[in-house]
Amino acid sequence: MLWTSVDPPGPVPLVLLGHGASGHKGVGYVTDLARALVRLDMAAVAVDGPVHGDRRSDRGRNAQLVFLEFCQAWSSCPTMTDEMVGDLTGVLDALIATGEFDEARVGWWGLSMGTILGLPFVAAEPRISAAVLGLMGLTGPTRARIVEDAPRVRCPTLFVVQWDDELFGREACLELFDALGSADKRMHVHPGRHGSVPPEAFQASEAFLANRLRAAGA
Repeated sequence: MLWTSVDPPGPVPLVLLGHGASGHKGVGYVTDLARALVRLDMAAVAVDGPVHGDRRSDRGRNAQLVFLEFCQAWSSCPTMTDEMVGDLTGVLDALIATGEFDEARVGWWGLSMGTILGLPFVAAEPRISAAVLGLMGLTGPTRARIVEDAPRVRCPTLFVVQWDDELFGREACLELFDALGSADKRMHVHPGRHGSVPPEAFQASEAFLANRLRAAGA
């Protein structure tokens, strides 16, 4: 799903968006964020994660079932991360090839599952100039992969933490933030549980991406 302005003034920055487990590429907070980025003279694209959205025959109508099946895949499918990295790279290649998007100004935004799968993509993709990650720690079935990839994330990074996160404890999140290889990284911490990310976090994400991608193209 791609969001652009009607008449962009030449190649524009592009942000790839990753949704959380049990969601899909058109979930409300993704579409709201995408539209905000377009208002800031950027474009955005979102791709359904494994076993989510249009990858399913039922389009993901049962969110609890989708969440369960993702957790099962996370635990049992050793190729899931690499397959998603490949999908995202293919989408980025195809969009850059159109000439409508600036290859020097590409960003990533993804929390929770968007970090589980997005962090390895950011680590592997040299075209990413800025990233927003978070709601994830050094834990879970792919912990070893995240430990390996985190130091390879060297672009400017904003990391979002919910202080009372019941899925990823604050110590594991702080450990992941510390492991990131970027010399330009900062953390936004908010009270509340995993799914209670406040509007301020999204606003900070938009401003961070706009600022860093503008600088990348200077």
